[in-house]
Amino acid sequence: MTVPFATSARSSVGLEWELMLADGETGDLVPRAPEILHHLEERTALERYTVTGELLTNTVEVTSGIGDTVAAAVDDIADAIAAVRTVTTPLNVELLCAGSHPFAQWYDQQVTDKTRYNKLIERTQWWGRNMMIWGIHVHVGVDDVNKVFPIINALAVYLPHLQALSASSPYWAGERTGYASNRSLVFQQLPTAGLPWPLENWSEFEGYLDDLVGTGVLEDATEVRWDIRPAPRWGTIEVRACDGMSTLPELAAVAALVQVLVEHFSRELDEGRELVTLQPWFVRENKWRAARYGLDARVIVDRDGTQVPVAEHLRATLEQLGDIAVELKCARELTGIRTILDEGASYARQLLVAEAADGDLREVVRHLIREFRSGPTLREHLSALGH
Repeated sequence: MTVPFATSARSSVGLEWELMLADGETGDLVPRAPEILHHLEERTALERYTVTGELLTNTVEVTSGIGDTVAAAVDDIADAIAAVRTVTTPLNVELLCAGSHPFAQWYDQQVTDKTRYNKLIERTQWWGRNMMIWGIHVHVGVDDVNKVFPIINALAVYLPHLQALSASSPYWAGERTGYASNRSLVFQQLPTAGLPWPLENWSEFEGYLDDLVGTGVLEDATEVRWDIRPAPRWGTIEVRACDGMSTLPELAAVAALVQVLVEHFSRELDEGRELVTLQPWFVRENKWRAARYGLDARVIVDRDGTQVPVAEHLRATLEQLGDIAVELKCARELTGIRTILDEGASYARQLLVAEAADGDLREVVRHLIREFRSGPTLREHLSALGH
């Protein structure tokens, strides 16, 4: 199978953000996406952004146009959210984002009536119905198909960093899981989801697709659901490892980190240097550690098995990539990574709110709604609770 890799502008950025729809009174999920999308269809038809449905009717996804910079893509996302609010606010539907909803139950959710989703649920059954998960996808343009898999394999070293920064699913169906990112472990239960296979080149990827299409596992490349995957249609590498970010500044920060990493690796390849990769068993262990411990994880950073705190390694990485961020005009957005490291990721903020509210997860949802609307507001929320 020959799979063409589209031409794209080097290090261009595209963003996708999956958003929950919640009742303004109870905070529980509501199946209002079809109604909301119907109202938005005509008025957003000519915009750079898109607003679409997802697997479950409790979700809308906002997608940017192709941005030369992270800021341009984030502006598209902000415009899309503003458009969605023109419909959701009169309906008393609130928007929020995290890797999971703190207390919603899978059996209360409705599947979007599309053939691809119905086929997915028919095949995956209980695990498919349990996909109450929300994430972000960051696309970065790559100028040479021969760079795609070397960069994907190098990005896998930083997969736990991205997962820890975005971790926002400590609760699942009303229970505290003990994981910072329960979503990442749930999602990998789907066929073809999870860590990317350590392929060396595009030809091996075409062979992989041949094997799985030929055995009926896949219909095409869009059904490859790896944490980091090639997106042939767009000419990008797509990072899908992250939980849903709870605020727009955090989305921008993670997008900037992905962009500068991809550009850094691309430059290394241009100079003829070999990229650092890890043994697959180290990559797997790192993913689990980030899911379990979030920003408190210790991660393996080289083939010798050197282990360092993920937060410490992130700070060193920011120093290393600072000049590239300036060149790509995303230095301001990238500083948001330091803010997350200093103030805590969403999972930690949710746990603090729940503790302050004596375990009332409705308060966690209210906190997420407020954060999504106006940025991190943990201090104000805890103050309102009287703590």
